[in-house]
Amino acid sequence: MQIQVRPFDARDLDSVVDLSLRAWIPVYESFARVLGPEVFQRQYPDWRRSQRNEVEAACTAGKAHVWVAEAGAEVVGFVAVVLEPEGDAGAVELLAVDPDCQGREVGTTLTEFATSWMKEAGVKLVSIWTGGDPGHAPARRTYEKAGYTALPLVRYYKAL
Repeated sequence: MQIQVRPFDARDLDSVVDLSLRAWIPVYESFARVLGPEVFQRQYPDWRRSQRNEVEAACTAGKAHVWVAEAGAEVVGFVAVVLEPEGDAGAVELLAVDPDCQGREVGTTLTEFATSWMKEAGVKLVSIWTGGDPGHAPARRTYEKAGYTALPLVRYYKAL
C-alpha cells in the first residue's frame, strides 16, 4: 500500500472522526474488560461522544498540527501533534489508523512523520502516551518500533 502524508484539510474531518471511532473500539472493549462494567460505565459513560469531541477539537481548534495519511484518495489515518510553548518539547496527542489498514505501516509512517516534523521544528523531547491494556498493544509496538522508550505508569480506579 502506498501511503502519502499531507496536512489535514477541513474536508477530512468526517473521515478522520469515523476512522478514529472505529479504530478505538478494541481499546474501549479492552478498557471494559480490564475495569469491569461498573467502573467502565462511570469512567466512560459515552466514549464515542467524548472521543468524537476530542478528535474534532484536535483537528479544528488550532492548538494541534494535524496530518492525514492517504492511500490512493482515501484517508486511512491521522496524527495530531502539539508543541509546548517553549518549543523544545512536543507530543503526539492523537494517532489513529483505519482498522481496515492496520498492520500495513500506516501507524509507523504517521509516527515517523510526526517525529521528523518535530525534530525539524527544533523539538528536543517528544512524548507519546498510550495505554498498558491489551487494546493498546498495537500502539505500543508501533511506538517502540519508532524508537520511543516506555515509562510504565499505573492508574487505579474504584467505583464508590
